Amino acid sequence: MAGNGNLDGNSDNGGPPEDSYHFERLRIEPIYDSFICPLTKQVMRDPVSLENGQTFEREAIEKWFRECRESGRRVVCPMTLRELRSTELNPSIALRNTIEEWHARNEAAQLDMARRSLSVGCAENDTVQSLKFVQHLCLKNKSNKHVIRNAELMPMIVDVLRSSSRKVRCMALETLRFVVEDDSDNKEIMAEGDTVRTIVKFLSHEQSKEREEAVSLLYELSKSEKLCEKIGSINGAILIFVGMASSNSENLLTVEKAVQTLENLAQCENNVRQMAECGRLQPLLRLLLEGSQETKLSMAATLGGLVLNSDVKVFVAKSAGVSLINLMKSNDMKSREPALKALNQISSDEASAKVLIEAGILPPLVKDLFTVGTKQLTMQLKEVAATILANVVNSGHDFDLIPVGSDHQTLVSEEIIHNLLHLISNTGPSIECKLIQVLVGLTGSPSTVSSVVSAIRSSGATISLVQFIEAPQRDLRLASIKLLQNLAPHMGQELAGCLRGASGQLGSLIKVISENGGISEEQASAVGLLADLPERDAGLTRQLLEEGAFQMFISRIVRIRQGETRGSRFMTPYLEGLVKVLARVTFADLSGGGTALDLCRQHNLAALFIHLLQANGLDNVQMVSAMALENLSQESKNLTRLPEIPPAGFCAAIFPCLSKPPVISGLCKVHQGTCSLKETFCLLEGHAVDRLVALLDHNNEAVVEAALAALSTLLDDGVDVDEGVLALHDAEGIRPILDVLLEKRTDSLRRRAVWTVERLLRNPDIAIEVSSDPSISTALVDSFQHGDYITRQIAERALRHVDKIPNFSGIFPNIG
Repeated sequence: MAGNGNLDGNSDNGGPPEDSYHFERLRIEPIYDSFICPLTKQVMRDPVSLENGQTFEREAIEKWFRECRESGRRVVCPMTLRELRSTELNPSIALRNTIEEWHARNEAAQLDMARRSLSVGCAENDTVQSLKFVQHLCLKNKSNKHVIRNAELMPMIVDVLRSSSRKVRCMALETLRFVVEDDSDNKEIMAEGDTVRTIVKFLSHEQSKEREEAVSLLYELSKSEKLCEKIGSINGAILIFVGMASSNSENLLTVEKAVQTLENLAQCENNVRQMAECGRLQPLLRLLLEGSQETKLSMAATLGGLVLNSDVKVFVAKSAGVSLINLMKSNDMKSREPALKALNQISSDEASAKVLIEAGILPPLVKDLFTVGTKQLTMQLKEVAATILANVVNSGHDFDLIPVGSDHQTLVSEEIIHNLLHLISNTGPSIECKLIQVLVGLTGSPSTVSSVVSAIRSSGATISLVQFIEAPQRDLRLASIKLLQNLAPHMGQELAGCLRGASGQLGSLIKVISENGGISEEQASAVGLLADLPERDAGLTRQLLEEGAFQMFISRIVRIRQGETRGSRFMTPYLEGLVKVLARVTFADLSGGGTALDLCRQHNLAALFIHLLQANGLDNVQMVSAMALENLSQESKNLTRLPEIPPAGFCAAIFPCLSKPPVISGLCKVHQGTCSLKETFCLLEGHAVDRLVALLDHNNEAVVEAALAALSTLLDDGVDVDEGVLALHDAEGIRPILDVLLEKRTDSLRRRAVWTVERLLRNPDIAIEVSSDPSISTALVDSFQHGDYITRQIAERALRHVDKIPNFSGIFPNIG
């Protein structure tokens, strides 16, 4: 009898290290010499005898025989070295049974010792050794897992997970993985109680060995469908796994295990739903495409309730758009509802909406909206369908090219628009809002707006659309205002006529614009609508004056410029709209006096518009302000008070040659009278010339043209042109005006520049200076050759000033 190293010869098989056999050394029975193989020096598992009675481990003696033959040696007994007549091996059944009984007795004792070492309060080292022994048993023989289960060690190992020692907890997780691997019965035991919840808690231990072991254990458990449901039912488990599966900082093996665990968990639909809510959509989409009809509907319903980011919506549209559209076309209402809700969710992104258009969503969608009778959608689903259509239309596609019905009808065909308008008039506010949003999208595109305008006119729906301005629902009111704003450039006179009516929509519009608080999209759209209506509509301007709207607009502009109004992303369009609406006062007839003139004087509008010229970065504000100043400056010559010349004295009456004209000081040189910025809107008195000249090098042609037009009023008929030229010269504006002519940016701007330059060239000094600049002459010649009729005439006069065209009227004064 002798002790011999390992009990079964597994020291080199990759199993647990030597100290895992702590319990092997604590046997109740010693190892008998007859149990030991002379070749391996280890306890035999399958003992066999030779003809001479020597006993060996079968595998070891077979290897000995093989080596003898391969080396060409005689086959001898490894113990006696005597040649054997036969290599037949006789199983030593009695010895094998004895060894197995010896193992069983020892293992029973060792298991009992392990149970005691796994009890609460045992030393850390003893607990670790017990766990290593359990691992050893699992590696030694798969059937030992049954022994461990019957010995009721598993609940004790689970209890060890609550140990204060990290080493013990980590070893316990690892041991449980050994115990449940490829053993469905042991997995069933793990499903009991709170064991799985306890294991899941270890997932929150960031970057630790415990976390890695917990992932590996849960991966093994997830191979059981019952445990898949259990794991998925634990709050946060799937979210953690999804996070780990997409982590860039996690151990690669841990990430791989997390991914594999999620694949296993996807056996349960509830888990698939949770994964989708956590952003992992592939399992849901796979079931949506490949599952049963019931499963497809369930997944579509889940998809409809998710909140997705833009990239994910595009991915879903590409992956499952066609499948959802097919479900939507089903005759079964139960199939259509989840499909519509899912499509509503993914259509709200511009890029995904375009994908759905290409997948063919428009024809069935339009059909659903317009179908009446037994197959019609409920009003709730019609609202969903209208929302999808609004989402799709606002993607900016060419809807005049996509057929949606019979006879190659498109969304902008007259019949389709009439049907939309009919629905708008015969449904509730929610659907009305979405359908109006459809029209907003169609009128926002240059390629489709004219067709929609034509259909609205032919249907006589203009008044009905205007009435929605008074809707109590903010969303509906906003949609209608945005639609009318899109229509205003094309139907301005009709809309102005409706607003001027007695029904009060103009007052409602003003009320929206004047709301206090932060500037909203509704306010910006409302003032934008007013701004786009014809500025020369005297009736609308008069009603705005009567409503006191302009005073409110002035107050809002001043507060914004002074920083008193809280900013928002709608600040710029709101301010631009206010300035443009206010500028319409300057288009009114001011020369005859009246309310408009009183308003301009009372609130010193000329000064306000001069101030707004400095609104850098707000091109439209600068442009409209310059246009308003042009209008006001045009009135200066009519509003200027001419001086009263005192009557001549007695001597002057008899001898006129001896008298001198009286000198009156303080008169405006350009307007030849008494001027002021507030009363007569004189640009010189308001020191506006320098600011207008500064805008002549603006990169926006519209701003340049408006500034040049305002400056041109100083050279117009009815004023002293020479003094106007002098004023421009003093403001260093001559060269910038000539540069505008040279740039030739637009036909309209060139026409304005040619007119202004011709007026400047009436000054002999400027004409002499310009005649030496060939570039100016070339620009005038080009305008003379290629401009319209009026531009050519003006260019011709300008060329005469610089002697580029002879003045025939001076040579032949009597001709004509």
